[in-house]
Amino acid sequence: MTRSPSTLGPVRCEGLVRIFKTAEIEVVALQGLDLHVEPGEIITVVGASGSGKSTLLNILGGLDEPTAGTARVGMHDLMQMSARARTEYRRDVVGFVWQQTARNLQPYLDARRNVEFPLAIAGHSRRQRRIKAERLLDLVGLLDRADHRPTELSGGEQQRVAIAVALANEPQLLLADEPTGELDVATAIEVFGVLRTANEELGVTAIVVTHDPLVSQQVDRTVSIRDGRISSEIVREGAGLDASRVIAREFSVLDSAGRLQLPERYVTSLDLRRRVRLELEADHVGVWRDVASDDAAWAEPETRDQGGMP
Repeated sequence: MTRSPSTLGPVRCEGLVRIFKTAEIEVVALQGLDLHVEPGEIITVVGASGSGKSTLLNILGGLDEPTAGTARVGMHDLMQMSARARTEYRRDVVGFVWQQTARNLQPYLDARRNVEFPLAIAGHSRRQRRIKAERLLDLVGLLDRADHRPTELSGGEQQRVAIAVALANEPQLLLADEPTGELDVATAIEVFGVLRTANEELGVTAIVVTHDPLVSQQVDRTVSIRDGRISSEIVREGAGLDASRVIAREFSVLDSAGRLQLPERYVTSLDLRRRVRLELEADHVGVWRDVASDDAAWAEPETRDQGGMP
């Protein structure tokens, strides 16, 4: 079961902002995020809790609306969609895999009928549904478990069925939010391997949020979100199970406003504070701790106290 590389077109976010408002508080979940994903690419997204990872997936999946900026998935402008267009987009363009099995599978249906369920809603005949469901279950390695309900499957098997369900309507963009979060390491790598297979054999573009570094190392590019922005990317050559053969390079991401975030461990290691000194060299920019600025920052409160009021 193969398909040519995704015809979706690239995923493009520029200056993406999402603000959640209540009666008393305002939370900025995304603050000017830039993200580019090429057609047929699979990437992982990492970041601390509350950094904006799930908000980004919800926007790209048409489940949430951005506050400002640009968000395009191929020809689909997520800023300009009507409610009806957004529903069609979720049905026809995007597939979802969630961390919680209850969000992925119908507990009273066996694996085959879970995969057939979205096909029935889309109007496929009974024969078409069965053929396609069995092909997808074979793709995820569970054709022999087709007659088992979720309670009769292990956690890893449930997530593999969930991937088959997400692929049923041939989405061009697959979004997975912590799909291995409740699994042990070996099972998590196995499930992620199924996501890679779907990406490679079906050509589907895939964006996977994960907190597991072993899982994130299985792809060529990992994007890190900090404080609602893309802070850095790790690009790998030879990504896979044999970490000894992987060449990884870390990049800080320059956004559309010319801003970049230094990786947190760099800031901590060099004890960078308040401002840093920059020097433009022939082929690079040098960054140094500004000791004079640090001293001035410590001196300011004392200076103000000594100055007093006239």
